[in-house]
Amino acid sequence: MKQNVGKVDRWIRIVLGIALLSLIALLDGGIRWIGLIGLIPLITGVLNTCPIYALLGISTKKEQK
Repeated sequence: MKQNVGKVDRWIRIVLGIALLSLIALLDGGIRWIGLIGLIPLITGVLNTCPIYALLGISTKKEQK
């Protein structure tokens, strides 16, 4: 898959993913599993690719000359 996530977007996704995953340890009960949603931004940030961006034709990655 083509990389379409820029540097700033990538770091925001990684930090957001880790923050959401930390909810698993911080919350009690069944609501804590909502933190698993953090896997999505974490994986897209690490891989530098976002399937939704690809579908919409969006890219935040700067073109190299």
